[in-house]
Amino acid sequence: MKINFKKTYKFAVKSSLYISVFSTAFVVLLLMSLFHYTFKSLLFFGIIFLIGIYAFSFLVLQYRVERFIYRRVKKIYDDVSLLESSSLLNQPITTDMETLTREVKKFATDKKLEIEMLQVREEYRREFLGNVSHELKTPLFTVQGYISTLLDGAMEDKTIRKKYLKRAEKGVERLIYIVEDLDMITKLESGDLNLEYTNFDIVELIQNVFDLLEMKADKKKITLAFENSPVHPNYVRGDKDRIQQIVENLLVNSIKYGREKGLTEVAVINLTKEKVLVRISDNGEGIEQQNIPRLFERFYRVNKSGSRSEGGSGLGLAIVKHIIEAHKEKIYVESEYGIGSEFSFTIEKAVKADKVIT
Repeated sequence: MKINFKKTYKFAVKSSLYISVFSTAFVVLLLMSLFHYTFKSLLFFGIIFLIGIYAFSFLVLQYRVERFIYRRVKKIYDDVSLLESSSLLNQPITTDMETLTREVKKFATDKKLEIEMLQVREEYRREFLGNVSHELKTPLFTVQGYISTLLDGAMEDKTIRKKYLKRAEKGVERLIYIVEDLDMITKLESGDLNLEYTNFDIVELIQNVFDLLEMKADKKKITLAFENSPVHPNYVRGDKDRIQQIVENLLVNSIKYGREKGLTEVAVINLTKEKVLVRISDNGEGIEQQNIPRLFERFYRVNKSGSRSEGGSGLGLAIVKHIIEAHKEKIYVESEYGIGSEFSFTIEKAVKADKVIT
């Protein structure tokens, strides 16, 4: 690959000037001490000598710089194949050492950051594949075990056959649940999932989710309630189905990690003229601080054994985060271990309650 060199002469110009001035001053002083030349003669001689030595020094220095420094620099550029993809080659390679040093330093820094990012991504990829394998393995082995038992002879017993087929069906349902959540995250990340914006009452939506999860909460005697009563209608703008999915996922988590006879409260707050804040707080086991930064990672679980026994795909909070970001909103987490957790997110306030926004 041909390297385009841009010649600069700053180094040769400055160095030649220093050499010529010093040499001229030395020679003039030497002549003054040894010979009795007139001032006019010395001045004329000094100017001629200065010009001559300057031109000679400049040519020699520039030639030597190009031959013994930049040829080697060019060879380095040619030999390092990584430079072919670098933006460093988009500009002429300068013979100004200061500029060259700065460009190479910037290139090295960019490459270091790129390598570190690739290492992080590779680690995340390995962890993600491991998590996917682990999540799919359990229901797959469950289904396989029940079917194998039936094929080995248990199928003749109608009671066992029905019981094992129902258990196998639950394993298949869990597989479908995980795959559907993965598909949704993929669409959210790629921008393929279109959001249908409408105006709706967020209070009514939350109440519907309360009704939906009432039986699940009753199993642990957890109370689902609004923080302040009575709660008045509050219209917001967003994709109603996706916002319901956010509220449902957050409430399911509060029930899953909540304590027996606990309390989960939801508050709807008019944060500004344009934004509404939805806050979901509980008095459950809470989250340790070191786990909070990773809460929204796919398949990340704070309590790996307990949460798996409760079901779920391990993708709930990751989906919540992506839906919030798709709405260009923010989600916040506050938690104190042993006391409880609080999740809150913003959503745009609707201008009119009955207007559908397309």
